[in-house]
Amino acid sequence: MELFEAARKKTEERREFVPLADRIRPDRLEDFIGQEHLLGPGRFLRSLVEKDQLQALILWGPPGTGKTTLANIIARSTRSHFLGFSAVLSGVKEIRQVIQEAEEQKPRGRRTILFVDEIHRFNKAQQDAFLPHVERGTIVLIGATTENPSFEVNSALLSRCKVLTLRGLTAEEISSILIRALQDEEKGLGKLKAKVTPEALKHFTEMAHGDARVALNALESAVLTTAPGPDGQRIISLPVAEEAMQRKALLYDKEGEEHYNVISAFHKSLRGSDPDAALYWLARMIEAGEDPLYVARRMVRFASEDIGLADPQALSIALLSMQAFHFIGLPEGELALAEAAVYLATAPKSNAVYAAYEKARRDVKERGALPVPLHIRNAPTPLMEELGYGQGYKYAHDYAGGIVQQEYFPEELGARAYYHPTDRGLEKIISQRLEAWRKKNKS
Repeated sequence: MELFEAARKKTEERREFVPLADRIRPDRLEDFIGQEHLLGPGRFLRSLVEKDQLQALILWGPPGTGKTTLANIIARSTRSHFLGFSAVLSGVKEIRQVIQEAEEQKPRGRRTILFVDEIHRFNKAQQDAFLPHVERGTIVLIGATTENPSFEVNSALLSRCKVLTLRGLTAEEISSILIRALQDEEKGLGKLKAKVTPEALKHFTEMAHGDARVALNALESAVLTTAPGPDGQRIISLPVAEEAMQRKALLYDKEGEEHYNVISAFHKSLRGSDPDAALYWLARMIEAGEDPLYVARRMVRFASEDIGLADPQALSIALLSMQAFHFIGLPEGELALAEAAVYLATAPKSNAVYAAYEKARRDVKERGALPVPLHIRNAPTPLMEELGYGQGYKYAHDYAGGIVQQEYFPEELGARAYYHPTDRGLEKIISQRLEAWRKKNKS
């Protein structure tokens, strides 16, 4: 009995040095929180595991969404031999050792799951070394990556893998994970009798930005650095949570009025050409836990609505900032959004395209689907030609300057002038060009 007791104590001592996020990893699919689009009843990954029909997978998603945990659960659920492999620390030599171990498991009737963390860091030689063993079924490859596999994994290996996209966890899902950690006396913090106030819990979940590991690490730090009270209980208040997360809680309700107030202030600062105010409101939103991609989408809309053709490059900049953030993530991706905000704020402004489209849409709603004039209809069949489709159409390239006077509106509507470019930015040139064309058409 003394021997078993000593072994138990040694195990507990070792566990104390393992971070909370690793200690409380679930062992079963039933205990896994999040990724319902993959693990819900009847969903692809759950069916794959339950039917024991494994195939090579690449798990693509933000940090702290459960990629490593899922790989472990898959191996455990299918009673497979599990080998972990780091693309950062290992090379072709280690790959050979892994394959040899997998070969040794075959006579025992055990399949080997090789989990490759950060698979996007593999160089071409490493990826090529894996390829034949994936094809022969020597290993079932499960790769994890935070980067787009289309760009980072070579096509030969990628074609043999099913890519599954994991989503950032919601605040509710992270909250469930933290509560479980607080209650678990064996692997979690249950023995420390910690109580987290609702405000502190909300701060942990929102400031984690979908990353459960960040939230768990902060929770563990908060609990371990908080002295127990006379009753032995450790109270984790909002100030304690802020200290653990190193972020202040800001007044910002993503579902309420303050959300709309701040995004309105951001939009109006951009429209008012004040880059400093725009940066302030951008920082307010990001630091308060707003979804950065929501902010990026608003900037894309702004580029079309408030800048338009005064600077067509603005739309490209806004879209590129969204793509860059999606590629990099937090915290580095914030700079791409900041760069776009400054560009949009300092670009020449015009809502001429926005106003023109609203006028065109109003005509469509009021006048309905008016018939297309015959001369600008396409005539792919002899019957359509007989009916007069395309007859009288003037091909612009046959005329001087590529310009020809011709009616393009429905006859019942008559010519319209929706678009009135400003004299700002590129629209000044567009305005001069349109004016020259109109004079030519009148002559």
